[in-house]
Amino acid sequence: MNSIDTIKEKPNTPSIQYATLPADSEHFFYTQTRILPTQKSHLQKNRIISGFKPGEWLESYKMLRTRCLQVMDANEWTTLAITSPNETSGSSLTVANLAISIAMELNRSVLLVDTNFMNPGICNLFGLNTELGLSDYLLHDTPISELLINPDLDRLVILPTGKEMLNTPEMLRSPKMIRLVHELKNRYPSRVVIFDMPPLLSQADTLGFAPCVDCVLLVVDEGHTKTAELKEAASLLKNINVLGTVLNKASNKKIKYKAS
Repeated sequence: MNSIDTIKEKPNTPSIQYATLPADSEHFFYTQTRILPTQKSHLQKNRIISGFKPGEWLESYKMLRTRCLQVMDANEWTTLAITSPNETSGSSLTVANLAISIAMELNRSVLLVDTNFMNPGICNLFGLNTELGLSDYLLHDTPISELLINPDLDRLVILPTGKEMLNTPEMLRSPKMIRLVHELKNRYPSRVVIFDMPPLLSQADTLGFAPCVDCVLLVVDEGHTKTAELKEAASLLKNINVLGTVLNKASNKKIKYKAS
């Protein structure tokens, strides 16, 4: 994974004061959110960093976290969509591990929203079994508080996809979804909201939803993403705040940190 390329522009958004969580916030308790324990063996099998001891692999995500947060804080951004040009880039793994890494910071919390309805991967990566999720809120007005899950990790909450929806592009840019993004963004000043999105070039969901968030991070696969695909993705995102690109599955030995 290479260093991310960032943009300099600062949007015309109001100043945000980041709240500081208590000093002992590593002892974070959830009173309404369901806590579902994870299995270390499952996390290790799926290369989730919380299942491993500290090492170079974890440090690579800490480096990615630091660079992302530096740019997001400078621009007062708190919502991030992560996508890839195609199916093979491993973006969901990058999403999960980046979210865990950000949640390790004691003055941050993370809400990870799985919005890849055709191929949801976040709960599978963590080994969480749940049937309810975002679609239940959008279609049936199920309260968000009944849908959130804590994977037994401090300061990290997951909103699963729920059941598959037939009209996901329309639902993801509906007024109801836009209101939800605004609510998630503004409820807790210290929260970073990350959306795991489907591939940009194969589904309309991501392109339609991207304007609803502050910025987008693009994950590319060194072994499979073609130059033409990357150029097309960049063209589609030309009017979106692109936080940067992550080169996943890098084989260059000079690159000191990798996403897989």
